[in-house]
Amino acid sequence: MGDCWSNTKDQFDNLEKHTQWGIEFVERYNKFVKDRTDIETSYAKQLRNLSKKYQPKRNSKEEEEQRYTSCQAFVTVLNEMNDYAGQHEVIAENMSGLIYAELSRYIQELKQERKLHFQEGRRAQQHIESCWKQLEASKRRFERDCKEAERAQFHFEKMDNDFNVTKADVEKARQQAQTRHQMASDSKGEYSSSLQNFNKEQHEHYYTNIPNIFRKIQDLDERRIVKIGESVKTFSEVDRQVIPIIGKCLDGITKAAESIDEKHDTQLVVEAFKSGFEQPGDVDFEDFSEPIKRTVSESSLSNSRSDGKQESKSGKSKGKLWPFIKKNKGSGPEDFSHLPPEQRRKKLQQKIDEITKEIQKESDQRDGLTKMKDVYIKNPQMGRPESVDPRLAEIEQTIEKLRQESQKFEVIYE
Repeated sequence: MGDCWSNTKDQFDNLEKHTQWGIEFVERYNKFVKDRTDIETSYAKQLRNLSKKYQPKRNSKEEEEQRYTSCQAFVTVLNEMNDYAGQHEVIAENMSGLIYAELSRYIQELKQERKLHFQEGRRAQQHIESCWKQLEASKRRFERDCKEAERAQFHFEKMDNDFNVTKADVEKARQQAQTRHQMASDSKGEYSSSLQNFNKEQHEHYYTNIPNIFRKIQDLDERRIVKIGESVKTFSEVDRQVIPIIGKCLDGITKAAESIDEKHDTQLVVEAFKSGFEQPGDVDFEDFSEPIKRTVSESSLSNSRSDGKQESKSGKSKGKLWPFIKKNKGSGPEDFSHLPPEQRRKKLQQKIDEITKEIQKESDQRDGLTKMKDVYIKNPQMGRPESVDPRLAEIEQTIEKLRQESQKFEVIYE
């Protein structure tokens, strides 16, 4: 019995260690999911910051560059990368909610259920151990009473065969022997009852209680393993769900690459820098050897030299090809007269458009103030109508000034 009990206890110790390891493994896996979630969150944030960093700034040269298809494609890459970052945020959110949070809750349930099963197992062990101790105690008592009865019987028989002993002493010894026999008989009954009870409890312990507890622990461990499998599958599905959207992001980038049109971009450069100058004619040949061949007077020779110098200067002037003349890097005159004709027209049109926008802006302000004045007239408690007049007058002056400036550029443009 002692060996069998020890084996059962050893099994409980081993199962306790194994199930504790199982919980620690789930916690380790859950920590891995948490670290993966943090990486996805950080990666998504870095991608968004990268996309934002390289987005063209408003009202800058970079915004003007967006007319080129290559620059437009790059902006598409940035936008798609921003959407790509969003999918990594989705991965992080789903892993956190569907795996990490769920496993964290499950681990607490697992610990509590495991604790209850092993408490039940310890109670069963303590109970069978208590029954065993009761059996051992009744057995020792029966053994002791039997020995006492045997000694009492031996003493009675000795007294009964001794003729020197009085009948009273013999009777006393006989009664003591009977008493001891009765005690031994009672102890035997108690021992027999304890033995039957222990055998019953032992059978129930090894064939019912312990197997049931072991099955519960086995079921607990199997459910833990199944949960790990489900979590690993979810781990895969979280990634798989965003693959179609990530594929669309990559398709968008590919489409942007295919939309790059080198002919279109170079044509924009031609239009942007086209000067409008007429192409220069052929340069005439200047024969400097002619004066040497001719015999002329000193005066004529002198005149020829003078003419030659003038022609030389003229020739040098003609020799400068207009596409390569260095331009003034300064801001230039207000009427853009320093620019080639085509570029000048574009600048003038741009200036007229800017002034038109300013006029529209001021007109909108004027209309708003006019409506406000009407409200004040109808509802004097809201404000004084005349308080708006100074600002209206100022706006009218600004609009008139802008119109005059616009007319000036329109005249130049025509």
